[in-house]
Amino acid sequence: MHTSERIERTLERAIVLAQGAGAPPLLASAMHYAVFPGGHRIRPQLCLAVSLACGDKHPAAADAAAAAIELLHCASLVHDDLPCFDDADTRRGKPSVHARFGAPIAVLTGDALIVNAFETLAREASASPGRLGALLSIIAAAVGAPGGIVAGQAWESEVAIPLGDYQRAKTGALFVGSTLAGAAAAAVDPEPWRGLGEKLGEAYQVADDLRDVLCDASELGKPIGQDAARYRPNAAARLGVGGAKALLEELVKAAIDSIPPCPGRSELRKLMEAQTSQFFPKELSLVAA
Repeated sequence: MHTSERIERTLERAIVLAQGAGAPPLLASAMHYAVFPGGHRIRPQLCLAVSLACGDKHPAAADAAAAAIELLHCASLVHDDLPCFDDADTRRGKPSVHARFGAPIAVLTGDALIVNAFETLAREASASPGRLGALLSIIAAAVGAPGGIVAGQAWESEVAIPLGDYQRAKTGALFVGSTLAGAAAAAVDPEPWRGLGEKLGEAYQVADDLRDVLCDASELGKPIGQDAARYRPNAAARLGVGGAKALLEELVKAAIDSIPPCPGRSELRKLMEAQTSQFFPKELSLVAA
């Protein structure tokens, strides 16, 4: 089965179960709306790619980890868009959850998706109990404090934002969680895979900074110029577009070079080269070198 099918199948099952008898209709609808149709599913795809490169010894555990990571990512987007944070009216080319269902339901939708992520992990990985503890620890660390995506969001409420800590938590943490979880699901030592997640997370953040400066809202499916409007760090603003592009190229190369020895290393390198090429906004071709 193709990795995309594995991810969508597990996500669909998770949301259907959350919409069971007795579920409040608005909450049930909002949860589905927040997850489907999805974006590129970059993080769960990365999780499964690492698991496959390492032998995919426990595919159900890998699928569970990938789905949990995507549910947590979707929850973070729902909360990011709220009026108290980015106040974004669009996401993935359609009204954001709070714009469609109201802020109270959006808050609860994000909360429910977080719980659903760990429920999905516990349920779907039950056939591999030896993997479950490591996966729970890895994914929880990628989400909570001190260095997960919740901490990343919290940095935006501080007077001073240390760029490295902010970006590692806000963007990098789930990439690290994805590579570590993929390795752990395949029953190999996850620690050597940390560098790949860190470099991909850094690269994705720089790419996102470039998109925020170069692209338009219709192309991104969400508001642009948020970093400048909210005085947040942005690599393109700090280094210039040319400098940010050079940094992105450096980070992508470092990420691919960091892939540890594994049975599927050659195939994973090719996959990473193809997928990271999509990090570069097409508008960069219009910028003078």
